[in-house]
Amino acid sequence: MGNTLLFQKNQAPTLHHYRIAYIYSLNFIQLTTISTKAPDKMTVKEIKAPVATVMDEFEKRFKSTMKSKTNLLDKITHYIIKRKGKQMRPLFVFLSAGVFGKISDRTYTAATLIELLHTATLVHDDVVDESFERRGFFSLNALWKNKIAVLVGDYLLSKGLLVSVDNGEFDMLRIISNAVSQMSEGELLQIEKSRLLNIDEKVYFDVIRQKTASLIAACCEAGANSTTDDKESHKLMAQFGEYTGIAFQIKDDLFDYGFGKNIGKPTGIDIKEKKLTLPLIYALEKTNRKERKWARNLVKKHNENPKKIKELIDWVIKSGGIEYAEKAMYEFRDKALELLKQLPENEYRNSLEALVYYTINRKK
Repeated sequence: MGNTLLFQKNQAPTLHHYRIAYIYSLNFIQLTTISTKAPDKMTVKEIKAPVATVMDEFEKRFKSTMKSKTNLLDKITHYIIKRKGKQMRPLFVFLSAGVFGKISDRTYTAATLIELLHTATLVHDDVVDESFERRGFFSLNALWKNKIAVLVGDYLLSKGLLVSVDNGEFDMLRIISNAVSQMSEGELLQIEKSRLLNIDEKVYFDVIRQKTASLIAACCEAGANSTTDDKESHKLMAQFGEYTGIAFQIKDDLFDYGFGKNIGKPTGIDIKEKKLTLPLIYALEKTNRKERKWARNLVKKHNENPKKIKELIDWVIKSGGIEYAEKAMYEFRDKALELLKQLPENEYRNSLEALVYYTINRKK
């Protein structure tokens, strides 16, 4: 209540005064509840709270950036925006920026570049994977065919280049271009190794570091870059993003075995696509030659057979592959959280901590 007096000195309080005092007490209780909630229990809405208005403004700016003079392109980009996800990557940008200083136009530019890049890669991935669905909706290539989808992805990438050049953000362009390069290399490395089914644990971590973690690292580094000139802080945030991204991807890989999902049922999608992820890699490395040969043969020749896939999943679970991957995920979570302790303590850092927990506690 600060210096505000609810009633004058020597004046008896009225019913109106009691009502005001009650409202203040409710507000205080609500604020106390939010600020003291354990980070691993916070909802996405609570995590976003420090940057809620910023995220709303970002959405308006991003829509404006996506506009073009071509009706077809506008129709497609409108479809993309209407079906956006939780916007976790811009959230990483804004929270990373807020830790070190005041969120500015540079931060909005960084978030826009990241979102343009991320959207472009999703569009291209759907074409490469011949996927006709994205987050429960038809993909662009399903509705407008591959040629148009590829061109839209190219348009989004070029938009990112223009936004960075027009704003003179060459540091941001370097950070994000590096992420694009790593993501492409990671995808090609995975394709190369998947054909031979010889992905070991080292290669697996190289792949997910490049394919997934590099973009989250870029989010955090770009966010910090927008509010501080301290190079060490940029490096720290990039490392934090990488650790978080690796934990995020391991969680995704565990979903394929039914781990942590609401329905609790394995999907086996990675096996169908001949992708060797950490649970299976561990099981292959710890078994004998005969079982290893059986498992590789199943992935190579019977990856479309639901019964065979279930047999392999049960074998991986029995071999301890889930526990091993889960342990690795928690190790990278803890590495990320340890780095956060070096940052200024404020509401943005608290939300970043909660965001790390969210990446491994999520159900989808």
